Amino acid sequence: MTAMGEGMRKVGLLGGMSWESTALYYRLLNEGVRERLGGFHSARLVLTSVDFADIEAMQVAGDWEAAGAALADEARSLEAAGAECLVLCTNTMHKVADAIEGAVGIPLLHLADVTADAVRSAGVDRVALLGTRFTMEQPFYADRLRSHGLDVLVPEGDDLTFVHDVIYDELVLGVVRDESRAAYVDVVRRLVARGAGGVVLGCTEIELLIGPDDVEVPVFATTALHARAAVDFALR
Repeated sequence: MTAMGEGMRKVGLLGGMSWESTALYYRLLNEGVRERLGGFHSARLVLTSVDFADIEAMQVAGDWEAAGAALADEARSLEAAGAECLVLCTNTMHKVADAIEGAVGIPLLHLADVTADAVRSAGVDRVALLGTRFTMEQPFYADRLRSHGLDVLVPEGDDLTFVHDVIYDELVLGVVRDESRAAYVDVVRRLVARGAGGVVLGCTEIELLIGPDDVEVPVFATTALHARAAVDFALR
């Protein structure tokens, strides 16, 4: 008898930030495995899901050290459960990726690296970055993209505030509004006018709101790209 999951690596999902996007990760990973292997195949996964209220309070307080320690503990639990790689199901919390990587002996599939590879493969060298205020204003994410030779633009002024507020006031609560979609498209158009040749949806929840059919430049959906990289890892 063939051992369960023989030949497939187990992926550890560190989620809950928010659970709306983590649910998308779970679906995409299972769909990806089924598409490649066929039949009744699904992904071998272990999942830990934090209470986002706790993490969000640490974000607002700027207590990134505590947030890093909390997620490092969760990462250890995934490794102990047999995970062979880690997928941190959030863009913003890649700010504490170093703390997570330092806590475990298994690789973290860094979302910004996966995204940069996709952008470069598409022949784009200047991208707009949409995300939370933390992701757009702080250097941890944009600088990781720049380390791959990319030029990164972010919204300015009211546009930046609006992009952030829609994420926390609507999307993480499962609210998707047509008015917000139209306003996001306008933000992207202004970034394209500044020279962006593509747009990185640098918050997993943004993929609930806009996609490739909504704007005139290539869209790099980080959740989908991250999930595909995790499937690649699991099946290679």
